[in-house]
Amino acid sequence: MLLSHAKWRTFTTRPIPPSTSSEVALNISCGSRAEVDALNTAAGQHGGRADINPVEDHGSMYGRDFADPDGHIWGAMWMEEPAALHTV
Repeated sequence: MLLSHAKWRTFTTRPIPPSTSSEVALNISCGSRAEVDALNTAAGQHGGRADINPVEDHGSMYGRDFADPDGHIWGAMWMEEPAALHTV
């Protein structure tokens, strides 16, 4: 869930850390390179920061990292399925 600060405060009294801190990295498995790119673009268009790290392109693996408006790190990653998964 992505929550507003006000809603988050209904769950805990712990302080919300500043956007310059990092406590976790959240990763999302995507179905295609285009989906990775779309998530990264959307983050930049909605108050986050796109491409906070270099793009990772290893041919069969592709990933881009972005930060949400609170500074949490998200990694969108696509990985080609091994050929063995396509055999019966």
